[in-house]
Amino acid sequence: MKVCLLSPTCLIPTEEVDPDRVAELQAQILRAGCWTVPITAEKDALCVMDGHHRLTVAHRLQLPIVPVILLDYNAVRVESWRPGQTITPACILAMARSGRKFPCKTTRHIFDQGLPNCNLPLESLRHLAPTERAVAYAERARS
Repeated sequence: MKVCLLSPTCLIPTEEVDPDRVAELQAQILRAGCWTVPITAEKDALCVMDGHHRLTVAHRLQLPIVPVILLDYNAVRVESWRPGQTITPACILAMARSGRKFPCKTTRHIFDQGLPNCNLPLESLRHLAPTERAVAYAERARS
């Protein structure tokens, strides 16, 4: 499982965020001076599985790239945090295509394998550009 670097603008959020949590997370990332947890996204649609708050922080910090792990829904279980609500990969992909978002903390993604952390200084994320391969991959996925 590899961490790749993608532009946050390539990623499609499917859930709203809690502004207080975004502010708290942004302060934490700025204090640490590094990005330690990659965002997870579906490998073809590039919709965010886990990391909506981190994605919002990346936009606020105007980072040109963020660490992302691209996964397939075949290797991820999906549940709802909300009692009585059924969430499926198909629902999430349809939400991504619609441009709408679920309320905050609706979808829960459970990863069969442990996900790798990273330790990328913010300065390196501010000054690197996505690789040509990553950009081509993102453009192909969006079309």
